[in-house]
Amino acid sequence: MGVSNTIQQLSVFLENREGRLDDVLKVLAKKDVDIVALSLADTSDYGMLRMIVSDPHKGRAALKEEGITAMLTDVVALRVPHATGSLSKAMHQIVEGEVNVEYMYAFANGSDAAAVLKSDDPARVIDILKGSGFDVYSADEAYRANK
Repeated sequence: MGVSNTIQQLSVFLENREGRLDDVLKVLAKKDVDIVALSLADTSDYGMLRMIVSDPHKGRAALKEEGITAMLTDVVALRVPHATGSLSKAMHQIVEGEVNVEYMYAFANGSDAAAVLKSDDPARVIDILKGSGFDVYSADEAYRANK
């Protein structure tokens, strides 16, 4: 696994053509890899599918077997309490710590939610958040968040 308390995100470049997303999802389902969270962004030519899955290494290997290029990226899954301003407070701490957040997406998880953050320094993000009273998901928690 990467940096302590980071989680691994499975990322797939998709050609912007009919059925390509379905192909990826079928491969993961066939190999019993559960999707916990996902984000899909697109341009006119391609899409970027980013996912938190139950077993990132297994998911990447399954996609590779089918000729689908995928990569693993270290990200941080911030626990966001269901309270007004929680995400704003956490992001303010990261800004004050002078760390860049490249992108972010969220998923709900019962009593709290998670904001998945990709930054140029995930270890520093974790230190900042924990030092400010916030918590992050461990890999085991994130990969089975919906179980």
